[in-house]
Amino acid sequence: MPLDGTGIAVQGMAMSPKTPPIPPNAPRRVEILAFPAVQLLDVAGPLQVFTAANEQLAARGAPGAYDVHLVAASTGIVATAGLRFATEALPPAGTGVDTLVVAGGQGVLRAAADAGLAEWVRDRSAQARRTASVCTGAFMLGSAGLLDGRRAVTHWEYCGELQRRFPLVAVDPDPIFVRDGPIWTSAGVTAGIDLALALVEEDLGRSLALAVARHLVVFLKRSGGQTQFSAVLTLQASDERFAELHAWIEDHLADDLSLARLAAQVGMSERSFGRRYREHTGLTPSRAVERLRVEAARQLLVDTQLPVKRVAARCGFGSEETMRRAFVRAQSVGPKEFRDRFA
Repeated sequence: MPLDGTGIAVQGMAMSPKTPPIPPNAPRRVEILAFPAVQLLDVAGPLQVFTAANEQLAARGAPGAYDVHLVAASTGIVATAGLRFATEALPPAGTGVDTLVVAGGQGVLRAAADAGLAEWVRDRSAQARRTASVCTGAFMLGSAGLLDGRRAVTHWEYCGELQRRFPLVAVDPDPIFVRDGPIWTSAGVTAGIDLALALVEEDLGRSLALAVARHLVVFLKRSGGQTQFSAVLTLQASDERFAELHAWIEDHLADDLSLARLAAQVGMSERSFGRRYREHTGLTPSRAVERLRVEAARQLLVDTQLPVKRVAARCGFGSEETMRRAFVRAQSVGPKEFRDRFA
């Protein structure tokens, strides 16, 4: 799948020229790595996406594209939900593999501390065309040294810990999934489904990936550039002292929201407000306003038929071009493409 220049995967594009064709009756081998206390959906989500892709191909009279194997270093793996998996032994070196997917879960840190398992992941990744992690599976990729010098994401609650443990990784806490070369990482739990759909799209095209999404009743096949969580909730959680300001901003998105206006709203000088706001939220006031405007525009683009120009005006962007640039920064796609995908 092509990139947008930042490492975030952009969907809806042509198949990568590096993607080898699927020979007749020779499906791609996909290995999903599990371990004790793995997250059930981290395994089941991607597994079902690949299985559903095979079912969609069969319905069209075509051979299956994927041969999926659940592998582990030990037998009788039990997920945190209490379900016991029937796993296969770790394949030896030299066994062909196309895609390696590493699940996450409560047991991932213990698994990542296993030097032998980390070495297996590193060696297996070298044999695979691509390697992906679901949720906290990124910690296993980090232990294997596969994320050094790359952009990566994990569940938002663990992004800080991932950065602390692996300082050579450029951790981006915002996207649902990130592709950096042959390495894909995804955010929490259900984002593994989005990532698997993106892998299917890279292999088999957008039409079949959308058919899989419809079959699984995944109403929105989200792009990697979409955020993990609401900008409003993020700002509310960052610090309560500006909660009233954020509520006021939401009600006045089309108004003048300059630094001077915001500072006056909270009764502070511009300099003090700008400094304290960034200290408590991690964002400049202008970037916070942009995020709130983008989120409101996203909702209007999906839920209404308003022209893009009117959406831009209603959300306070001033012009379509200003909104387009903000969307590209936040979503990795423009507003028109966003509407085409998700409306």
